[in-house]
Amino acid sequence: MKSLSAAERRRRRGVYVMGVLSLLSLIAFGIIPGTDQKVTYGFILDKEWVLFHQWSIASKSASQLFSAIAIAGALLAYTQFRRGKTIRLASALTSVGILMAFLSWAASGKFIPFTGLLQGALLLSVPLIFGSMAGVMSERSGVVNIAIEGELLAGAFASGVLASLTHSTTWGLLIAPLAGATISFLLALFAIKYSIDQIILGFVLNVLVYGITDFLYKRLLIPYQSTWNSGPTLQPLKIPVLWKLPILGPIFFDQTIIVYIMYLAVIFIHLSLFKTKWGLRTRAVGEHPTAADSVGINVNRLRFKNVIIAGLIAGFGGAYFTVGAVGSFGKEMTAGQGFIALAAMIFGRWSPWGAVGASLLFGFADNLQGVLSITGTPIPSEFMLMAPYVVTIIAVSGFVGRVRAPAADGAPYQRGGSK
Repeated sequence: MKSLSAAERRRRRGVYVMGVLSLLSLIAFGIIPGTDQKVTYGFILDKEWVLFHQWSIASKSASQLFSAIAIAGALLAYTQFRRGKTIRLASALTSVGILMAFLSWAASGKFIPFTGLLQGALLLSVPLIFGSMAGVMSERSGVVNIAIEGELLAGAFASGVLASLTHSTTWGLLIAPLAGATISFLLALFAIKYSIDQIILGFVLNVLVYGITDFLYKRLLIPYQSTWNSGPTLQPLKIPVLWKLPILGPIFFDQTIIVYIMYLAVIFIHLSLFKTKWGLRTRAVGEHPTAADSVGINVNRLRFKNVIIAGLIAGFGGAYFTVGAVGSFGKEMTAGQGFIALAAMIFGRWSPWGAVGASLLFGFADNLQGVLSITGTPIPSEFMLMAPYVVTIIAVSGFVGRVRAPAADGAPYQRGGSK
């Protein structure tokens, strides 16, 4: 019998875990509960076309149905593993099944605005997606970007202040990426030119931005709030026809311009990273900078440019907190979202689409705990917030698959060799 490699053993272990979790979902949510009230899912938010208005089903029956879907996904994953194929689709099917089984149990006897739940999850994911894209750009180039939090906060501050002064969301949206790029310039300067430890540098830059924004918030924004900190917010733009699509329309095509920019940014980064000469060179300097240098690529110059671009992207994510949401800037309003974006990037294995998926998971969990805390749930909502972090720890530990950073990530490069 052919022996399995370490990576294959991890994949097999992950398949077994999926199967066990699916069975536990069936038992915990579909068999054990004594109550069997109906759960109602609503699918209409506005005036979109109606596919179906709502769906009411006994919570135990719904949990059993979704657990069966999860089990089917686990069986499919096992079959694909035996054939040497990827199990990503089967893993997603299992995850969705378990999640919906839990939701059907937790919302027994309640009404869940399902389309609104997904729409809110997307909105909460916006800064995480921008931040994780910034992380992908930097780290695929070989520069660890712990400063995503500072880039987001700088973008939020600059956007909120300029929008307040000009009474224009356009100017607020334009200044945000420049603010993010300023922080990333400092990261690139000290990390690439002076070879400062990139992890320590990132934390220092975060503290610097925290300090500057807190000082200006207390001395300027609070005393003169009506002038400096009361900006307008972006309004949703309905994409003709598309916004009327059932379920999908209100979620994806009835959003503000910053969300549409996010769509374009993700697509552009993915295509550029894997379909262009620039993307090939970027991945080369992140994996084998010496080899890249040997064929005429200026490693440090390319890294410098890419880190600046990463800051521009993160700045847009910062703008979402102010002009994209509440208008005014609040002290430390990013609240660690940059670090969560970093975790999403790792969870997504330094891939644009993987980072998007991980960010959506965080956003969904965040919104779900808010919805369940309003409707009422058998378990404390705080446990809902723990779930994606636990999953991330499992993923980063390599329990369900290998997670490997670019080989030269965090290693300064000097011509003639890295140090």
